[in-house]
Parts: sequence; structure tokens; C-alpha cells
Amino acid sequence: MTDTAPDIAHSSSDVRSRLVEHDPQSRFVVQRGLFSGPSTLIDDDLYTHIASGLAYRSRHEVAIEPNAEIDTNTYFGRFPASYWQRWTAVTEVRVQLSYDGAGRIALVASDSDGRDRTVDAVDVDGSGTVEVNGLLDRFVDGGAMWIRINTHTTTLKLSDVAWSVDSPETVRPAAVVVCTFNRADECAETVAVLGNDSEVVAGLDAVYVVDQGTDLVEIREKFQNIARVLGDKLVYIRQPNLGGAGGFTRGMYEVTDVVGADHANVILMDDDILCEPETVLRVNAFANMTVEPAIVGAQMLGLFHPDRILVGAEHADLSGPKVGIPSTNALVNSSVVKKSQDIRVDAGYNGWWTCLIPSEIIAQVGYPLPLFFQWDDVEYGLRARSRGFATVTLPGAGVWHADFSWKDWDEWHRYFNIRNGLLTAALHSEFDGKVLFRSLSRDLLRFLVGMQYGLAFTHIKAIEDFLQGPEVFHDGGIEAAADIRRERAMYSETVRHSAAHAPELQNADYQIASAAPWPSMEGLVLAKRLMQQLRGRVNPHPVAIASRDAHWWHVSLFGHAVVTDASQEGVRVRRHNAELMKQLLVRGLRAQWKLRSQAPRIRDSYRREFESMTSRSNWARLFGK
Repeated sequence: MTDTAPDIAHSSSDVRSRLVEHDPQSRFVVQRGLFSGPSTLIDDDLYTHIASGLAYRSRHEVAIEPNAEIDTNTYFGRFPASYWQRWTAVTEVRVQLSYDGAGRIALVASDSDGRDRTVDAVDVDGSGTVEVNGLLDRFVDGGAMWIRINTHTTTLKLSDVAWSVDSPETVRPAAVVVCTFNRADECAETVAVLGNDSEVVAGLDAVYVVDQGTDLVEIREKFQNIARVLGDKLVYIRQPNLGGAGGFTRGMYEVTDVVGADHANVILMDDDILCEPETVLRVNAFANMTVEPAIVGAQMLGLFHPDRILVGAEHADLSGPKVGIPSTNALVNSSVVKKSQDIRVDAGYNGWWTCLIPSEIIAQVGYPLPLFFQWDDVEYGLRARSRGFATVTLPGAGVWHADFSWKDWDEWHRYFNIRNGLLTAALHSEFDGKVLFRSLSRDLLRFLVGMQYGLAFTHIKAIEDFLQGPEVFHDGGIEAAADIRRERAMYSETVRHSAAHAPELQNADYQIASAAPWPSMEGLVLAKRLMQQLRGRVNPHPVAIASRDAHWWHVSLFGHAVVTDASQEGVRVRRHNAELMKQLLVRGLRAQWKLRSQAPRIRDSYRREFESMTSRSNWARLFGK
């Protein structure tokens, strides 16, 4: 820590004069041409593809050897032409760049089926600047643009690549909001990566950091250093831990309290991402050009597998309720080095790892629900659509976040996933009790036969609390988060152990048991496994089960299973307990039957209190203002 900390603003008063619309330049830069990533952990092939020969890539420049070909037909190199034609009134895009050497620079486009065509091309020799232009006229169903460069007998260096369009009449003010809870180092790093990109920061009017933890970001040296760079654009706020919903809502609350911010872009950003500052520029530029205000979301790439995308766009199924349903034709858990998203896909919502919400939408839709964690982004996207505002998940705008496949769902946050999903369904669907009973009962039985008694309890507790009505959300989720963690600790299989020190076992006691394929008659198999577990007719010998094989139909064959945690950091030991299983089964079915029979009443109670729950005054109370 430095001896003298910078004066970090602790309120939004210093940015009141900043959040005003700006006069545009003659051209509006909507995307930069970058040739490598913001970290050495990131594969440069996400930015530039070397088709033949040799090329040397850095962040803003590429040097191409003779007799070589490179292109930017890559995740971050493509311009999502289809999305620009669908959602904006822009009719042409220009690519301007500086060059030194000789070669051919072509603007290439793809169709929705992936076939490419040359749109414009120019030969260069010497040094200077050059431009190529493309019409946004044949991309409604899909397609993108990129540049392709060929050299012959000499080298060619390219730099300062900028994709631009005709400027809007005014440029909207923009503010980034980062919320954090005891991830001080990660948050400081995220803000530093963003703040050190001077071009991106020039397009921002404020950066809000909402710190809800006890390990404070403001005492980190890296944060203090970037605070000096950001100056009075940085606003640091401390508040109680109200989860992601509370942290992001505080940013919305502050921005919409600033005079003149009636047409501002609020960009929400997680604290623990690996930040690509270019993504902020792209979503902000796109939101400035949409014909109607729209939520503009970035895509999520895997932090541990940086070339893999979570999903190109997604929807929710409120009959489950379930989230993360891939849109038709969207890429799902795919390498974006090997595959490209040419077909345009629509989104139902966007995760708030990085997501832009215009202040006009906040004014008409209101603030998020006080959900603490899980479904806040989903519910807000659904609510916005019901009020006429679409969500656009923009290809080529991405950040890296811890892979979801490495997160074990048998955790405390599953409580919020279930409880908040039910609330969202109550607000935005018919809320059919019979359909919900079938879906929730199936989940409960799977947890029980898989000897996940703590997860079954979590499932039941979420339903029971939801049935209490809107009052359970009064404190923003603080008490619920503490309670579920404490209560889950009573179930031994929720505890993670070292793989080499499974309790009450020697390493020679168990070996790997691989799973059979997914059963074709799932319902019958589930009923059979349920009876076997209840009667104790299972293999009592301990076995090891890999995370990829930890399906309910496999684990339920045994009475003692050492299951690899999805995080790969350790194992959990599941033991057959018929008596506990019966208790949870009865309790769970009782709660689910109550939900089934009282669904209309419960639904109406939440709908009556919805305006109050999302009101500015309710959030002010939660913030302690």
C-alpha cells in the first residue's frame, strides 16, 4: 500500500457535470482493429488469423512478412454486420488504417451460411493511411465483415485500425459500474485494465465501484494507482452486501440521480472477469446507434478456456423455471477460434458479467428486484422486453469469466437460483402450479437418489421461503444468504475434501466407476432408483465417480460415493441415508404441493408488491440512504 492514498470520490457529486451528451466527431469509431489480447493468457488467434507465412502481432499493430496472408476473421476481429443492419439505421461502415510497406488490403464479408465475398480492396505501397468501405445491405439473416491482407515481395505493417460510421447527432454519456464483495485484488485488476486503455476511458464519463465487502478495494495499491489515472471520473461507494443485484442497482440508482443523465448508458461489469476494454467501447458504440433503446450485452468466454464461448445468446424457460436455454443456431460451449457465429440469433436476456442498460429503459422499466443473487439479470431482461425493449447479445463483444462448467451446482447459491426463479416465473408467466410441481418434484427426486441431501434441503428451503411471500425479500437477501450457508453445513456431502484425504477411507478402498449412457426411459429409471435407495438395495462398497459421470442415475447405484467436485479442486463424499432421504422427501413434496395448490394466490401476492419491491425508495432503504 502506498504512503498517501489518492482522494477517491465517495459520492456521485463530482460527476454531476460530466453525465451530459457530447458533441460527436466527424466519424464515430464503433470498433478498433486489435491484433492481440489484453493478457498473455489470451490466444492471439482470437484477434488475428495467420493463414500463411509469418506475421508478428502486438495489441495495436501487426507486421506481416513477404508472401504471407493474414485476416481478422476472428472472434474479436469480425464486425457483426448482421446485428448492425438489424438494430441500427447505419447503412455503411468504413475501415481506416495506417500502413507502412506494400500489399493488398481487402474488406471481406460473409453470408449467413458462412460463404465469404470481397466487398472492397485496395493495393498500398509506401506509407500513409487508407480506407475500405462496405455497405450494410445484405446481412439481415446473418454475416460479418473483416479485413484480409496479402503481401508479396515486401513486408507490410498495419496499425491504428478503426471501424467507423457516420456519427449520431449526439453521443450519449456512459458510466461503468463494477460491484464487488471481498474480491479486492480481482476488482482492482479489472478497473486497472479498463482504466489503462486511454481510448476507452475517453469515451466514459464515470466509473463507479460499489464495494460491499470488508476486504476493501480502495486500500489496494493497484486501485490507488488507477484512481490517479481516472481522476474525478472514479466514484467509490461502500454499502452493505446486497449481492450482485444490490451492487449493480446502486450504480443504476446513482447514475439516474445525476442531472442530465436522461440519455446515459449504464454499463454493468463483474469484478472477477478478465476485462477486454474493447468490449466496453463496442457495446457503448452500438447502443448509441440503435434505432430504439436496447439492452446491449457482451458474451461470456471461459476464463480457464479462453477460446470457448458459453453461449451465443440465451433464453429462460419459466415453466421449470430454468435459465441458460441456448437460442436456436447459437454457438454453445464452442471454440470461437474454430467456429464463427454467422447466423444472427436473438436473446431473451443477457448476463450482467458485462451488460449495457440505457437510462431510458431504467426510467420506464424501473430498478431490479432485490434478489441478492441469481435471476436478477434474467428478470430484468424479461421485464424490459414486456415493456418493448429488446436485448441484443453482441458478437465480438466478450469478457472472460470463470467457466460455468467448473462451478459445482451443489452450493449455497442454488437456493437463490430456485427461489428467485420462482419469483421471476410468478411475475412473467402463467405460473401453472401443476407444471411447476412436475418440474420441481423431478429435480427433488434426482437430488435425493443421488444422495445430495444438502442440495435437496436447499431446494426445499428455497420453495418454503418463496411461499412466505414478498416479505422474505425485505432485507435484500442478507439474512437468507447467511442462513442457507449455515444450514447447509449440517449435511456432510456439501463439504469439499482433498482428493487424497476422503474421510473414513483409505486411498485403496475405492476405484473409479464409470457411468452408462443417459437412460432412454428416464422416468422409469428414476422411479426404480428411488425405490432402491429407499430400501437400501444399493452397492455398499465405496466407489470414485468423476465429475463428468456424476449423474443421478449412476450415483444412485451406490451407497458410498466419492464424487469429484465440478471445480476439480477436491471431492465430496456422499453416503446413503434412507431415513434422512424419507424426511426430505416428505418435507419437499409437502412444500411443492402447497405451491401447486396455492400458485394463483402466491403469484398475485408478488404481483401486488412488485412496484414497491423495485421502487427507488425501497432501494434507498436497503442502501441505508
